[in-house]
Amino acid sequence: MTAATHSTLFPQVPETADAVLDGLDPEQREVALALSGPVCVLAGAGTGKTRAITHRIAYGVRAGILQPASVLAVTFTNRAAGEMRGRLRQLGAGGVQARTFHSAALRQLQFFWPKAVGGDMPRLLERKIQLVADAAARCRIRLDRNELRDVTGEIEWAKVTQTVPADYPAAVAKSVRDAPRDPAEISQIYALYEQLKRDRSVIDFEDVLLLTVGILQDRHDIAEQIRRQYQHFVVDEYQDVSPLQQRLLDLWLGDRDNLCVVGDASQTIYSFTGATPDHLLNFRNRHPNATVVKLVRDYRSTPQVVHLANGLLSQARGRAAEHRLELISQRDPGPEPAYTEYADEPAEAEGTARRIRDLVAAGVPAGEIAVLYRINAQSEVYEQALADAGVPYQLRGAERFFERQEVREAGIALRGAARAGGNDSLLDDADDLPSQVRAVLSTKGWTSEPPSGSGAVRDRWESLAALVRLAEDFARAKSGATLSDLVAELDERAAAQHAPTVQGVTLASLHAAKGLEWDAVFLVGLTEGMMPITYAKTDEQVEEERRLLYVGVTRARLHLSLSWALSRAPGGRASRRPTRFLKGLRPGSGSLGSLAAAGAGGIERGIAGGRRKPRGPVLCRVCGATLTEAGAMKLMRCEDCPSDMDEALYERLRDWRAEQARELAQPAYCVFTDKTLMAIAERVPTTDGELSSISGVGVRKLDRFGADVLAICAGGDGGTGDEEH
Repeated sequence: MTAATHSTLFPQVPETADAVLDGLDPEQREVALALSGPVCVLAGAGTGKTRAITHRIAYGVRAGILQPASVLAVTFTNRAAGEMRGRLRQLGAGGVQARTFHSAALRQLQFFWPKAVGGDMPRLLERKIQLVADAAARCRIRLDRNELRDVTGEIEWAKVTQTVPADYPAAVAKSVRDAPRDPAEISQIYALYEQLKRDRSVIDFEDVLLLTVGILQDRHDIAEQIRRQYQHFVVDEYQDVSPLQQRLLDLWLGDRDNLCVVGDASQTIYSFTGATPDHLLNFRNRHPNATVVKLVRDYRSTPQVVHLANGLLSQARGRAAEHRLELISQRDPGPEPAYTEYADEPAEAEGTARRIRDLVAAGVPAGEIAVLYRINAQSEVYEQALADAGVPYQLRGAERFFERQEVREAGIALRGAARAGGNDSLLDDADDLPSQVRAVLSTKGWTSEPPSGSGAVRDRWESLAALVRLAEDFARAKSGATLSDLVAELDERAAAQHAPTVQGVTLASLHAAKGLEWDAVFLVGLTEGMMPITYAKTDEQVEEERRLLYVGVTRARLHLSLSWALSRAPGGRASRRPTRFLKGLRPGSGSLGSLAAAGAGGIERGIAGGRRKPRGPVLCRVCGATLTEAGAMKLMRCEDCPSDMDEALYERLRDWRAEQARELAQPAYCVFTDKTLMAIAERVPTTDGELSSISGVGVRKLDRFGADVLAICAGGDGGTGDEEH
C-alpha cells in the first residue's frame, strides 16, 4: 500500500495555486517553488518525495508557469507513473504526461517511425524468453529454465549498457559481473537472438529505447519537434537510471537545463539491470548551478524503525554511502523492532504466520502487512503457513488490477446499470451508491462473506470486494455521488493505473517491495548466504545487498520484525548465522565502535524453535530421501513418489471440512489445507499422536478438530466438531 492510498482517498482539489503548497514542510516547499533550471532532490525513504515533485508540477501548472502538455515526468514502473498521474489529477493538474521511460519512448517511436524509417513499425515482443530459447537451441547450447531466465537477464543488461554481442565478454570481465554461463556462449546466443529478431521483424523493450535514441541522434528535425513539445522534465528514482536511459534523457533535453531529478543513492538496488547511481551522484558536477534540496524528515516510520535504518547505513562503505542521508522520524514512538531466531525454516514460517494472525486479531488490516524475502523461491513455505493460520494473502507481481477479467466484467456491469438508472430492477431496493454497487456486483460473484479456500475463486472475490470498498469510500467523500460518477472515477483510475487496495497479507521479494509501504513488515530469511546472497562476492555487490535490506526496513511504518532460521529443514544441523548486516544493531550481537554508544534497540526473542520438540530430518516414507520442500514435508513423501491416498476418505474429509468452514464462517483452508487433508488420507492416523505428527495439525487444531478427524478416519461421520467454536 502506498502513501497515496493510505491518506484520504478522495481529497478536495486545492482552490488556488497557493493552496497547492499548503501542508508542505519547508524543504518540500523549496522543491515546489524551484521551477526553473536544474534541480536535484536528494530524498530519503519515507520523506515525501512523490508529494514534493507532484506538488511542484501542480503548483507550476496552477500558477500558469508551466503548461501541462509541456511537462514530461518519467519514472520506472507503471505503478509509480499511475500513482503520479493520480496525484496530479487530485491536485488539479491533469494533462501532464507521467510515463515510464519505455512508454514515453514507445509513444514517440510509434508516432515518428513512418517519417523516420517508413513502413510499419516492427511488432513489439512482449516476452523475449522464448526467442532466447530459440537462439540457444540454434547455437546447440542447452539451457535449463533458470539458466534461460538468467541468460535473458544478461542480454537485457548488455543492451541497456549499450554493449553489442561481440563486446559482451570484455564488458563482463570489466564489470566484475558473474555471468550465468561462459561469456563466449552468452555472446553467441545474444548475437543469434538479435538475428532472429530481424528475421521475424520484432523488437524488444530495450530496442524501444535504442531505436528512439537512434532516431533522435540521426534526425535533428524530429529531435527539435520533441523538444518544442516538452520544455520541462522530471525524473523520479534517478538513482536507477541506466546509461541508455540517461542518453535518451540527454537527447530529450538538448542544450536546455529545465530538469528536476529525485533520488536516493542508498536505495540503488537494481545494478544487475544496468542501473547506476553515478548520474545522481555526478549531477552537481554536470550542473554546477543546480538547486540541491535534501529531504530527511521521515513521515513514514517510527523513530525505532528509523534508528535501525540509519544504523544499517552507518556501516555502509563506498561512494553511495558517502552521500547517505540521516533520516529524522516525524512520528510518535512505536514498538522496538523484534528479532527472532528459529530452529528451522518451517518453524520460522509458522512463527511468522502466528504473529501475523495476532496482529490481524489486534486490528491491523491484512492488507497493511507484508512478508518480504530475498528471492521468490522463499515464498512457498510462507504461503502454506499463512493458509494454515487462516490468513488471506496475495503475491506481489500478479497482473495489474484493472486488467483482471473480473474487474473488466464488473466495470461493464456497473456502466450498464448506470445507463439504465431507475429502469434496472437490480437497483430497486438499493437506496445509496454502495448498496447499488453491491447489488450489481452480486451478479458477478461478490458476496457479503468471502468464499471458502484460496486460489482463483478467492482472488476474484477479493477484486470485487476492493471495488465495493472503493464505492463506500467514494460515497463518503462525495456526498450525493451517483453510479455514473463512480464509473467515471473508475475509468480515470484505470487510465492512471491507480488501483484500490486488495486486502490480504502481501508476500513479495525485497526488490518487488521498492516504493511500497505497510504498517507491519516481516523481513524473513536473514541469514548469511541469503542476505547478502551467496553470489554477492565483491565489496560493491555486498554493499548493494546492504542497501536492499535498508529498503526492506524502511517499508515499515510501525511494526518491524526481522527473523532467521538456523537450519533449512527440521532436525538439520544448526549451521546458519544471522546476516552480518545486523551485527551491532540487534541485541546481543556485539558492537561496532560508536554504534554501541547509540544503543542497539530491539527485542531479542531468542530461539523461537526452542518451544518446539526437537525433530530429526524429515524423510520420504516411500523412498527414504530427505525432504526439504514445505509441501513434500507436509505429505511426508516426495511430490513425485506414488501416493497411497484413500480417495474415499479424502472426499469425506473434504465434505466435513466444508461443513466446518460454513459453521465457523471462515474459508475452508482455515480448517485444514488440501495438502494436510491429503496427508491425513494417505497416513490414516488412529491416535492423537499419529495425527499431530502430520504437518499442519498443531495443538490448537488437534484440540478443535482431532476427535472428528480420527472418527472419520475410523469410518465415522466426524460428528459436529467442537461445540465451543
